[in-house]
Amino acid sequence: MDAPRPRIDNLTRAELDAAEAKGFCLGGKPMRPRDAATLILIDRREGRYFVLMGRRHRRHVFMPGRFVFPGGRTDPADSRIAVASGLHPAEEAKLIARAGRGTAARARAIALSALRETYEEAGLLIGRTGSFSTRSPHWQGFVAAGVQPALDRLRYIARAVTPPGRVRRFDTRFLAAWRDDVAVELAEPPTDELEEIGWLPIAEAVQLDIPAVTRTVLGDLQRRLETDPGLSPGGPVPFYFMRGTRMEREIL
Repeated sequence: MDAPRPRIDNLTRAELDAAEAKGFCLGGKPMRPRDAATLILIDRREGRYFVLMGRRHRRHVFMPGRFVFPGGRTDPADSRIAVASGLHPAEEAKLIARAGRGTAARARAIALSALRETYEEAGLLIGRTGSFSTRSPHWQGFVAAGVQPALDRLRYIARAVTPPGRVRRFDTRFLAAWRDDVAVELAEPPTDELEEIGWLPIAEAVQLDIPAVTRTVLGDLQRRLETDPGLSPGGPVPFYFMRGTRMEREIL
């Protein structure tokens, strides 16, 4: 087995650039990071934790061929989608913390974007079965399946801001949910964003060809599950960001 890789905090910008050279295009003009959300779906079997991951197609410019969780850029319009249940207040407060223009609507959009991306990329609909309607073309899969999106079981696991000097920069919130929260599982996802989608033990997932930040967040998740197997609301959220020339870690 390969030697464990270091967490991204305390890496210099040059060290992180070298570690991520395969998946991130360097260069470009300075830009503000865009909100993004990703969902870590967890399954517990016989005392072990599994996570859902898939490989990005090699044709992608951003992180080609890397294993990732379902996720993508946040659509502010998602904040207007009706839900069966909202975010737990403790989770909403964490999502708003240290967010600049943080609002409840922004937190809601981030959370709903994670659910939408999980449907689009993995064919899994998280929520409650029941009548649901919306004019948004991005949520018609939920309408057709009769699933109301639900946010109350989502847990905020980590946050990471892409360092400067990348062609694409994101302020990514890593959220988690349980496999039991999936109301409908489609035979095939509606898009081909991910391939080789499957459930992997965390110990095996960290050995895949994954971004350094993903490996770090998996380590954070594993440690949290050891002390809080149920992922209680309002738990500690590591926040990774570049300060000067070094990546730092704070707890929200």
